[in-house]
Amino acid sequence: MFDVAVIEDPAAAEISLDPIRARLLAELSEPGSATMLAAKVGLPRQKVNYHLRTLEHHGLVELVEERRKGNAIERVMRATAASYVISPAALGAVQPDPSRAPDGLSARWLLAVASRLVRDVGTLITGATKAQQRLATFAVDGTVRFSSAADRAAFAEELADAVTRLVSKYHDENAEGGRDHRIVVAVHPSVPEG
Repeated sequence: MFDVAVIEDPAAAEISLDPIRARLLAELSEPGSATMLAAKVGLPRQKVNYHLRTLEHHGLVELVEERRKGNAIERVMRATAASYVISPAALGAVQPDPSRAPDGLSARWLLAVASRLVRDVGTLITGATKAQQRLATFAVDGTVRFSSAADRAAFAEELADAVTRLVSKYHDENAEGGRDHRIVVAVHPSVPEG
C-alpha cells in the first residue's frame, strides 16, 4: 500500500468522490471483506460488494486474499493507498493552467501553479512506479511569521534574489544528458488546522 496515490483517470476520480466509496476506501486501510465492511458502514453485503468491484476495476482497491467460507469464497480487499490525490489532469481541458492567469502575485495563479505541480508529480510518480524506480524530488515546507506587510515584501524579494542566484549558478543549458527540473516557491497565509 502506498502512502499517497494519484488519481489521473477522470472515471476513477468520479467514483472515488462518491461518499459511500470514499468511506469504504477509508475503512480499507486495513484489509476487509464485503461482509466485514457491510457491518461497519450499515449497508447490505451485496451493495458493498458492488462498490468494491467498482473500486477494484479502477485500481483503488486490490485483492489481498481469497478464503473459503462455507460454500462461498470470501474476497479480502484493501485500499491501494492510505490517501489519494486527484490530479488536475483528470479535468482534461479545464484543468488549471498558469499561462491563463500569468499574474505572479495572484492567488489564482498560485493555485494554477500548485495544480500543475500536483499533475506533474503525479505523472512522475506513476511513471516511476511502473518502472520500479525511485523518483528524485526535494521540497521545503515551513512557516514564517511576518511582523508587517513590508517585512513580507522584503522577504519575498530576498527569496526571489536567492533563488535567481542559485538558478544562475547551477543551470547549464548545454549540459549533455542533463534534465530540466521545475522550481516552485510559494508563500501564502497559513490556514489553521483542525
